[in-house]
Amino acid sequence: MAQEYEQLLLKNQLCFPMYACSRKIVGKYTPYLSPLGLTYTQYVVLMVLWEHESMNVGQLGSALYLDAGTLTPLLKRLEKAGYVTRERSKEDERVTVISITEEGNALKEQCKDIPMKIASQGFALSEQEARELYGLLYRFLEG
Repeated sequence: MAQEYEQLLLKNQLCFPMYACSRKIVGKYTPYLSPLGLTYTQYVVLMVLWEHESMNVGQLGSALYLDAGTLTPLLKRLEKAGYVTRERSKEDERVTVISITEEGNALKEQCKDIPMKIASQGFALSEQEARELYGLLYRFLEG
């Protein structure tokens, strides 16, 4: 390939290994989440709600780096499953508040070992390297 197109080589793209790693990691979660009827994105929504119990769609989107257009169908499916409720804010009708239900909270028990199961699969990183990567990725997200 001509040097003027060097920037188009896949091996020169920072985005590609990040994308491929993301897909690989999500794939590692699938055997644990599928039996629960959850996708990875639904799982991370539940993780945020397990921590905060209730928040509006904008706050949830900020926490997960997702827009309302991506969250809305996902939240509808979680609501249909009985894991969350969606209600209009009493202070501002334009704001939708998402809350975890008892059934949603009950899933926490079934999910509590998933992080350790994923970690036990190893990612060829030392603990220090994993901490450094975590910091770099969040720096990238915040940039």
